[in-house]
Amino acid sequence: MASAVQLSSTVPDDARVVAVPVFSDRRLPAGVEVDVEFLEAVGFEGKPGETVLIANGSLPATLAVGLGDPDTVDPERLRRAAAAAVRAAWRAEGLSLALLAGAPDTLKRPAAAQALTEGALLGAYRFTKYKSDADACRIRRIDIIAKGGAPVAAAVDRGRAISAAVAMARDLVNEPPEAATPRRLAQVATDFATEGSGLTCEVLDEKAIKKERLGGLEGVSRGSAEPPRLIKLTWDPPRARASVVLVGKGITFDSGGLSLKSADGMMSMKMDMSGAAAVLAVMSLLPELQLPIRVVGIVPTTENLPGGKAYKPGDVLRIRNGKTVEVLNTDAEGRLILADGLSLAAEEEPNAIVDLATLTGACVVALGKKVSGLMGNNDGFIGEMKAAADRAGEPAWPLPLPVEYRKDIDSKVADIKNIGAAGSAGALVAGLFLKEFVADVPWAHLDIAGPAWADSDDGYLAQGATAVGVRTLVELLTSGAFPRKSRRTARAG
Repeated sequence: MASAVQLSSTVPDDARVVAVPVFSDRRLPAGVEVDVEFLEAVGFEGKPGETVLIANGSLPATLAVGLGDPDTVDPERLRRAAAAAVRAAWRAEGLSLALLAGAPDTLKRPAAAQALTEGALLGAYRFTKYKSDADACRIRRIDIIAKGGAPVAAAVDRGRAISAAVAMARDLVNEPPEAATPRRLAQVATDFATEGSGLTCEVLDEKAIKKERLGGLEGVSRGSAEPPRLIKLTWDPPRARASVVLVGKGITFDSGGLSLKSADGMMSMKMDMSGAAAVLAVMSLLPELQLPIRVVGIVPTTENLPGGKAYKPGDVLRIRNGKTVEVLNTDAEGRLILADGLSLAAEEEPNAIVDLATLTGACVVALGKKVSGLMGNNDGFIGEMKAAADRAGEPAWPLPLPVEYRKDIDSKVADIKNIGAAGSAGALVAGLFLKEFVADVPWAHLDIAGPAWADSDDGYLAQGATAVGVRTLVELLTSGAFPRKSRRTARAG
């Protein structure tokens, strides 16, 4: 990522490249001057994300960046435009983004500046730790050209902080599974929950996990020599207006267990802890955001391997809330560790619970690689989650939890089983399974199996981990739009 992003009211004298907006059909925003004849000659039309460098023999060079239809420019369009500019100026020492000239008057300047900051920094991201000849971004300074004083400056700072958290989550997921182990995730959490940060961190080892009756997590972990961990981070400011629990699935490598995946199916399974990485990243941000909300982050984390002590199809596990689960497929393990995490979350008696998980291939079949599945037990809260995802540019689509499908997880030997009917509503049945562990707390489940991993560069996404969910959760927490506690829960809390 670029080492510095700063706000500037004018283009600096030492600027190397200045990115300016151009609308579709080469229309120019007011105040922008570009050689339109040159654009026409090279076939530049102003489509979203389209770029062309106009070298005029002197500095700064002008980089035309397409914004498309001016009536459809929004924060996400600006994020992607900033990323396109960074990719086009990859080897320049400095880049000035004068793209706010293309923002509509209806878009508030702070929101636009934050979007540009996020797009630029995330567009510059590359995971190069293990590359001997890395093509890292050489841009050392990015100037956001904007006026607006303190609110815009604060928005740039916010965009910078969020981008750093997203990069942290991407790094954790992109690491080889031998490096990003459950113990490593616990160490990361301990490192940023330092004294004075306002965060507290509790880590349960394998003995404590068993003592605390976390039977799902303990069962899934049996096949691995790497011990499991349960990470609990808490942000508890004075006079908190509400409380929220975030739960992230932390399978640091998923072989499928004894229900073994194919070789191809395992190739990207280091990304099965994307939900955990997102929760850790959001929790790391809270000391800087200083939100007046109590937030608890719960991360159950383990490997799922087929060792000699591995749990087996037919085994029965007892979850934290007392319910028993018949395991019929050890590759449906994420819901087992989430069951413990959600049970713990419900014990907190918060206003709401959100879990993020790379949970089902069925959701990828239904919604593809760009859209998360969104399920839950409270329509109002689901609406707030979707609105937050839309604002973040991380689209999520609400899916139902039909009561008619609940019978598909009835078990003859336990309370429930961990899979439903083969080839039938897999994502929805997984959601119904999770619903068994949230009691009556308003809850939303994001199945991020598709968007968590990018097969190629796309806008501000680099090939590999995307850290989807981080910006959505920040939007949700910032909005403060949570259900009120019931009278019973409020008295108990």
